[in-house]
Amino acid sequence: MATTTLANTKSKSVIWDWLTTVDHKKLGILYLVAGTLYFVQAGVMALLMRIQLMYPESTFMTGQTFNELLTMHGTVMLFFAATPLLFGFMNYMIPLQIGARDVAFPFVNALGFWIFFFGAGLTSMSWFFGGAPDAGWTAYVPLAGREYAGLGLDFYVLGLQVAGIGTLVSGINFLVTIINMRAPGMTMMRLPLFVWTSFITSMLILFAFTPLAAGLALLMLDRIFGAQFFIPGMGGNTVLWQHIFWIFGHPEVYILVLPAFGIISEVIPAFSRKRLFGYTAMVFATIIIAFLGFMVWAHHMFTVGMGPVANAIFAVATMTIAVPTGIKIFNWLFTMWGGKITFNTAMLFASSFVPTFVLGGVTGVMLAMAPVDYLYHDTYFVVAHFHYIIVGGIVLALFAGLFYWYPKMFGHKLNEKLGIIMFILFYIGFHLTFFIQHFLGLMGMPRRVYTYLGDQGLDTFNYISTIGAFFMSAAVIVLVINIVYSAVKEERVGADPWDARTLEWATASPVPEYNFAQTPQVRSLDPLFYEKIHGDGKMKPAEPIAPIHMPNGSIIPFIMSVGLFILGFGFIMMNMENPIVPPYAVVALGAIVTFGSMIARSVKEDHGYYIPVEEIKEKEVS
Repeated sequence: MATTTLANTKSKSVIWDWLTTVDHKKLGILYLVAGTLYFVQAGVMALLMRIQLMYPESTFMTGQTFNELLTMHGTVMLFFAATPLLFGFMNYMIPLQIGARDVAFPFVNALGFWIFFFGAGLTSMSWFFGGAPDAGWTAYVPLAGREYAGLGLDFYVLGLQVAGIGTLVSGINFLVTIINMRAPGMTMMRLPLFVWTSFITSMLILFAFTPLAAGLALLMLDRIFGAQFFIPGMGGNTVLWQHIFWIFGHPEVYILVLPAFGIISEVIPAFSRKRLFGYTAMVFATIIIAFLGFMVWAHHMFTVGMGPVANAIFAVATMTIAVPTGIKIFNWLFTMWGGKITFNTAMLFASSFVPTFVLGGVTGVMLAMAPVDYLYHDTYFVVAHFHYIIVGGIVLALFAGLFYWYPKMFGHKLNEKLGIIMFILFYIGFHLTFFIQHFLGLMGMPRRVYTYLGDQGLDTFNYISTIGAFFMSAAVIVLVINIVYSAVKEERVGADPWDARTLEWATASPVPEYNFAQTPQVRSLDPLFYEKIHGDGKMKPAEPIAPIHMPNGSIIPFIMSVGLFILGFGFIMMNMENPIVPPYAVVALGAIVTFGSMIARSVKEDHGYYIPVEEIKEKEVS
């Protein structure tokens, strides 16, 4: 025991520490940082597109550049920004909320992050090799086939395959953690709603990312190895790709929005000073939404020509989702009803989420009516609906979660005045940008166009929409200023600055590496609130204080991910003209690095280390 403890106390450089960490909290922060960088990247792309559409017949950019920005904006925002930002909160909070010291497989957790990171980097490298993918984030064939799309599409196909492996292993890790790592007394029906929604989301990832991986593999075979799965002239089927993509694509919306529901379900009770209304109904509503979310993929294909019977079935199934979603909406309202509400920044974002998401849901029901969908399809009405779900739902929840959990992560709050300024700018900018797009769609403006003729009634609304995008950009800049300002000022707060209810607030802020000195005994839903009312305000320990076993850090996840990156790039090189290095040599190098890392991990014994009792007591006192 002494040997392993000493081994870990060697001083590490900051960079090495973060490259080798397997701590779920540091990995959560890495996800948040990476997601923020990609969020800014995708936001800049959106702003450039809105500048292009600000005036009719604008020549700010070419149609080809617009197509590339359009494709990368959707791809980056959904796969590389929203998903890692949510994973950041899930990584940091799930073990704390269930009373665990880490996730079930810390090494795999680190592996998941680095694979995602290098997969996202591989996709983004397309800009430096002749142009980004330009077939839309859905990559519909034959537009995405080898006949029409250039090398950028190969970066899309390989980058998403690599990043998808990371997302998949992380989802499996969350499932095992929530099932096996709960503290004594933390039954499934005492799980915080954020953990429940993360659990269901992880199941969706498990079942939705596998068809996407299969579809991307088939597309890769078409593009690089001369197969013909999606080439009609050679017996392939283009509609097959649409089915495969949307079997993943529609659950993907719920993969993003369910954790957002979970964040809202944490913030609203905390600042309403009330227990979440209808906890059991919320849990089952989450399960039903996830189940139905898998059954309605074809509502994206009403105009493909599936026939009236198929359209009717998918239309009715889609409308049914409004019922469990309505249960959630009413439960959030009833939680606030009669509560002692504190309208700080987190609560402003959380409470404004409710009407905004309802508006996105209502337009979703409108789109679910198959005959009318022929009118809305491929117009800006769909763009407005989609962004009311993604931005009005998920992004507002992310901001609520950031302001709510920031003190737990960093030991100090974000500035409230700057936070409220940011909220006002973002909320006004959001509605200016996207509410007006409903009318543009109803007036017949098609989506995915890079310009339009003047004097068709579209000029003013497009101008207003672009002004709204500038408002949202200003809000993000205020957030960055807030983070820097709060870090410099660094007004330390205690473990529970919000007088909250759940278990993560029972441990110190920032959280020590072992999370809990003694595993807590959970005696109720809202365990910390229960102890405040029925106990001494502190969690009862479920075990005597003893040395705590911790996993060692490892550089192998980083190296293995580099290997997958090289492997993917080697496959892309097969479609390059006159590559400097033979592509098969690069593929072989990537395979050697990847499988060599696996072998090294398999043969190297790593028993972790122990934190002695004296050190734990010292940290707890300080």
